[in-house]
Amino acid sequence: MSSATSEQGTATPAEELDHGRGTRVALAVVRIGIGLLWIQSAGWKTPPNFGQDSGTGLFKYTSYAVEYPVFPPFSWLIENLVLPNFALFGYLTLLLEATIGAFLLVGLATRFWAVLGIIQTVAIALSVLNAPDEWPWSYYLMIAAHLVILAAAAGRTAGLDGVLRPRWRQSSGRVAGLLLRAS
Repeated sequence: MSSATSEQGTATPAEELDHGRGTRVALAVVRIGIGLLWIQSAGWKTPPNFGQDSGTGLFKYTSYAVEYPVFPPFSWLIENLVLPNFALFGYLTLLLEATIGAFLLVGLATRFWAVLGIIQTVAIALSVLNAPDEWPWSYYLMIAAHLVILAAAAGRTAGLDGVLRPRWRQSSGRVAGLLLRAS
């Protein structure tokens, strides 16, 4: 018998997942830090043309998907759908990234926004992973951080999810049910 299990076969405290204060603080720090990262990232996406006229900013990094392809079907999509409609794409990107950041920052519907954060990080990586001077691990770490936020339901710790879940659980409304699952 392992020294980590008791004679009855139940897990000892050494085997239990630590849900103590340190773990809760770390989850909140990761969630808030990633939220702030998204908000800061949205800050350099400048309307109305998002760098299209000067070949800088969001336009430059989006164009990398065509110049330095990672996944050819994605490059084709960027070249034929996104770049010809770049202003709309720029506004949608700005809105998405600012919204992911805001919701992660306050910890509301955290699991849902973590999934969107993973999707957006993959899209960014597919645009710039092969570009010069990019560090691929930054995208892998972003995905990993979002997976932690998703798996740990990090908004339940020092976030609105933790405050509002009891109300959502008592409600029979459809929105409350969706928010309960998204938190």
